[in-house]
Amino acid sequence: MSSESPMIDILGKPVKRIGVIGSGQIGPDIALHFSKVFSPAGVPVVVVDISEDALERGRSKLNKKVDRGVESGAFRSEQGEKMKNGVVFTSDYSQLAGCDLVVEAATEDKALKGKIFSQVQELVAEDAVLCSNSSHLEPEVIFHGISNPGRTMVVHYFFPAERNPIVEIVPGKETNGELTHDMMGFYEAIGKIPIKVGSRYGYAIDPVFEGMFLAAALLVEEGVASSREVDQVACDVLDYPVGPFTAMNLTGGNPITAVGLDNYNEKIHSWYRTPEILRKAVADETAWEVPARGEKVEVPEETFAAVRDALLGAYFGIVGEIVDSGISNVADMDMAVETALDVKAPFRLMNSLGMEESLALAKKYADGHPGFPVPKCLADQASTGTPFPIPLVLREDHGSIAHVIVRRPRHLNALNNEAFLQIENHFKEISGDPAIDGVLLTGFGVKAFVSGADVGFLAKIDSAKMGEETSSGSQASVQAIEDCPKPVICAMNGLAFGGGNEIAMACDVRIARAGLKVFVGQPEVNLGIIPGAGGTQRLPRWVGVEKAAELMRTGRPISSAEALAIGLISEEVPGDPRALRRRATELLHGAIRGEAPFKGIESGPLQTPDELAEADLGHLSTEVDRILRRAIVEGCRLPLKEGIAMEARFFGEVCATQDMRIGVTNFLENGPRTPAKFVNA
Repeated sequence: MSSESPMIDILGKPVKRIGVIGSGQIGPDIALHFSKVFSPAGVPVVVVDISEDALERGRSKLNKKVDRGVESGAFRSEQGEKMKNGVVFTSDYSQLAGCDLVVEAATEDKALKGKIFSQVQELVAEDAVLCSNSSHLEPEVIFHGISNPGRTMVVHYFFPAERNPIVEIVPGKETNGELTHDMMGFYEAIGKIPIKVGSRYGYAIDPVFEGMFLAAALLVEEGVASSREVDQVACDVLDYPVGPFTAMNLTGGNPITAVGLDNYNEKIHSWYRTPEILRKAVADETAWEVPARGEKVEVPEETFAAVRDALLGAYFGIVGEIVDSGISNVADMDMAVETALDVKAPFRLMNSLGMEESLALAKKYADGHPGFPVPKCLADQASTGTPFPIPLVLREDHGSIAHVIVRRPRHLNALNNEAFLQIENHFKEISGDPAIDGVLLTGFGVKAFVSGADVGFLAKIDSAKMGEETSSGSQASVQAIEDCPKPVICAMNGLAFGGGNEIAMACDVRIARAGLKVFVGQPEVNLGIIPGAGGTQRLPRWVGVEKAAELMRTGRPISSAEALAIGLISEEVPGDPRALRRRATELLHGAIRGEAPFKGIESGPLQTPDELAEADLGHLSTEVDRILRRAIVEGCRLPLKEGIAMEARFFGEVCATQDMRIGVTNFLENGPRTPAKFVNA
């Protein structure tokens, strides 16, 4: 967000001043993230604490993190200075006056939090949003007695708050529903991944973190394994970056975990409790015995199996109970647990093990641990004999407009086979839904609409036949968008490469966030392949054969401004993704009313030259270019659907080349910045 960009707003009111209360472990990190986003627009962040020592430590912590970011190249030097200068550390609560958003990050004490908000509500405007970064307390408890509870909610950050993208948005019973929805969009706009969670003590993610520590502690308490062994198995089986005991040592989390587990016992179920070894560790202020950095602990096979089964059974039971409770859902839990806690996604892990085995592990754990419930959602899914459906593409209906949202933020919304299939199913259902008049297709976040196809699934292609089948499958999903009888607009919230641009081109109209310097590209030639989801045929029909051929043959990305100039998009929209979606909705309603109907794509043959103009291929494969030129020229001379079918055959042909194997392997091993060494360059 530059100083020329519109300010980020909440319910239409620009955020011009932000308050953070608490300069302890997490407050300065919250302030750091706000400053990163808002300092370019000159929005001050005020950190308030009654302790001058805490303020000084917080200031020092923030400055050191910014300086490290400058040294690593994450921030430019001038950006770093703006970030540091944009945060005010003060003990003067009156500095919160004029704040549009206040996030409290004080000690986890309901009396203290209540006292803070009683004071803050007198300092800020009636419509200022008041949030608590509580890790456990229900919003109804924190904001009890507040004069306007409709503007309050919990916004729970995860360590480290400036980098961990997950935030839990927890509205209370009296929180304004429109505000809750807009705060989800606000946090998306500032680069976080918000999930909405029902109000229950501990919310959705901490019971997983603390529950898995309890499971680990019980293994030690019961004499099954040592803390060092449990940490090693947790890393091996669940991909913990460090084991649960090491994590407790690093975060100093023993005291708050002990309090949380005792409260879970009352508020969730009786398995949760503070084990005796944790009580002793808190009382003695002792650290856990854990593996040294980089040490590989050898665990006997029988011990490893016992710990593995217990950790998996507990994991599946804990996440399943949270879904059973209704405070969250499979899609959010799978994404948020993996991202916030940096462990294997629980429901995908169950799917990979199989429903019967996953259920058996949960039952085995429950049999040995009184009070531990076997999740109904897991038992029900196992009874179907099919894996958990895990939405990667979400559908949200807003009146008569269906929003279809690609949400794979860890992968920049890249499309795998399942995502393609979910897009297809959504559009087929929408096509037959009489309650829906129009469709808005977009991506989650501010970085990418869809960054392309997941290269991992391209690497599995081992023949021309499999290549053609893969292309045809992707084309069918994209065709479902184009075949939708209702107006479809693509709100391109970020970059759209490869398959991302291909699904966008199947929409009737495309609009984009303004000012995207790197926006659209068909970079397939860098991988030694050609577009395979209709790109060789739709791009020429939107921007002309000559321009389309140049972009596809060189893989050159273009800005949103150039996309507008060549006719690929119809409009650039200033602001964040919410502004883009609002504008898309306006255009859809205009089309539905018949005031400005969407024209859609030309479906007939195109006038196409026998030979395309020369292109600077650089290091790219001449063999891949030959196949691509044939796909463009021969395909565009046919009606659109026939040209797309021809594209699939050419995609199969390119998948049989040595250069395809070189390009895909190079990408997976060296990343996109390292040019492949094609044999036909």
